[in-house]
Amino acid sequence: MLYAIIMRFDSLREITASLLAESRKLQHLGINFKIGRSILANADARRPESVFEAVYRDLYGRYRQVLSSDSRSNKTPKWMKRLQIIDSTTITLFSNLLFKGVGRHPKSGKKKGGIKVHTVINANEGVPSDIKFTSAATNDSFMLKPTNLSKGDILAMDRAYINYEKFEQLTQRGVIYVTKMKKSLKYTIESDTMYQTPDGLMEVRIQYVTFTKTIKTGETIHHHARIITYVDEQKRKLISLLTNDLEYDPVEIIAIYRQRREIELLFKQMKQNFPLKYFYGESANAIKIQIWVTLTANLLLMVMQKGLTRRWSFSGLATMVRITLMYYVDFQSHFNNPMHYLHILDSQAHSALIGTNWISTFSQTSIECSNP
Repeated sequence: MLYAIIMRFDSLREITASLLAESRKLQHLGINFKIGRSILANADARRPESVFEAVYRDLYGRYRQVLSSDSRSNKTPKWMKRLQIIDSTTITLFSNLLFKGVGRHPKSGKKKGGIKVHTVINANEGVPSDIKFTSAATNDSFMLKPTNLSKGDILAMDRAYINYEKFEQLTQRGVIYVTKMKKSLKYTIESDTMYQTPDGLMEVRIQYVTFTKTIKTGETIHHHARIITYVDEQKRKLISLLTNDLEYDPVEIIAIYRQRREIELLFKQMKQNFPLKYFYGESANAIKIQIWVTLTANLLLMVMQKGLTRRWSFSGLATMVRITLMYYVDFQSHFNNPMHYLHILDSQAHSALIGTNWISTFSQTSIECSNP
């Protein structure tokens, strides 16, 4: 499965065809029989997704110090190590029988299925530390659990997670949250201060507010918070942030919220470099297995990227790993000095593809990909 994910295969037919082409090399792994689609399909259906989840969590625990190594720099803010980012991404499915989606297909009018991947990452690591799966129709606040957080933690999230009751629980536990404001929120303004630039333009506006809400138990909650409004120069519009922290400098609060972009980049990175548009099985178990293996492939490549002295973009590294995956090379040495190992790949390509005109194409592709 990991081989299929890294190679970006979209179907079981592609996987079996590739394994058949590489049968000579697979014999060294003790695989001396033909692997058919039925074998892969049965494995997808019978093997529990919890096994693949355990593999990912074990690898994450083993390599999280490697992933966070850059955060030891003096330029990194002190709050970075305590910052967690929470968000979700929805993967559209063809059917809504397994996971209820939201909305309908624009042409057919049929309901769309979708699985929502709720994710938490530590800002200094860049890979998921916690993942939960639900149907796409599940509200994001499902993943916001104050009991999982400790005093001193900082949480950045978008406005889909706004929940007064949970926000008050976070405050009582000593957890700082930063999120984006909703226009529809009702509150009482306790104080309102605007700071201007020397030119008389608004620099930042700080409002101390109180939210009042009666929860299901009949108890009335009074949640004290701060609204920080500033001008986003890139988007050229006003942005209002909500936080329960009443002491941090507004510049720090804005910087914390901007780190939320890291989780969006992670989702984009995974969807661009791994096959998440098509699934190898139709069962809920098969879909979850493919997502867990995708997360594992992403983690391994990020660990590899951290360990290289040569700078690689993630997509460039993923492409080169895809090209060299079935060749006997030292990955560490090869990716630090790709041109040095090019002749090894050429010789292996000659022996495997002799009599064809693929060799020159392979060499040219290797040279182009080694100079991102």
